[in-house]
Amino acid sequence: MALYRARMSSVMEAIDLWKVYETGSNKVQALRGVNLSINKGEMVAIMGPSGCGKTTLLNCVSSLDEFTAGEVLVDGRKMSEMSDKERTRMRAERLGFVFQSFNLLPVLSAVENVELPLLMNDVSPREARERALSALESVGLRDWAGHLPSELSGGEQQRVTIARAFVHEPALILADEPTGNLDTSTSATVIDLLIDLNRSRGITFLLVTHEEEIARECTRLVSIRDGLIVSDEQLVESTDSEE
Repeated sequence: MALYRARMSSVMEAIDLWKVYETGSNKVQALRGVNLSINKGEMVAIMGPSGCGKTTLLNCVSSLDEFTAGEVLVDGRKMSEMSDKERTRMRAERLGFVFQSFNLLPVLSAVENVELPLLMNDVSPREARERALSALESVGLRDWAGHLPSELSGGEQQRVTIARAFVHEPALILADEPTGNLDTSTSATVIDLLIDLNRSRGITFLLVTHEEEIARECTRLVSIRDGLIVSDEQLVESTDSEE
């Protein structure tokens, strides 16, 4: 039976989560009854071999992909009971995303990319710009605010992506192989930044990685194989001090 942790401070819970892909007469069980709770202030790493269901889990808990059975709760709200509009709003307000491929809009400057989630959440343009500049300063890129993504290195682009992910103060940031397109030195810089945001600001992360040295810098390490959680290891105490 998959391990399951739950505390009053949980910001996301997956309960008996299934994802089955059907291609013709074939059925692929990408997730097979996953139970997982992410608590406020944690930095949880998800590890496992290729095709084990890591990215599928991220996509399902963020509602980027529909799950087949089970339930996902964000801030205690059942995702299955949300309308499409409510799920879109939930993603915009309560989740942040860091992708391997950065996903920055090429025609927008760094600060315009970062302020976008705020503008989508009806923050005034003046406040959005101030908060975006502050976020860029937090990742060491305020002086590059006016540059386009094409004018930035891979590591700089990923730092802009991270600033965009936390600028609207989400409940949870989902990071899918955030160092996958970076060299070793730049990867270390990006991971150090994520760890600092978790430790100093209490930002909650669910991070997929295939590198154990990165995973062991997190507060928890969850291993997945064949769509099932096979281990859930507490590494260090999280930043949640409410309990």
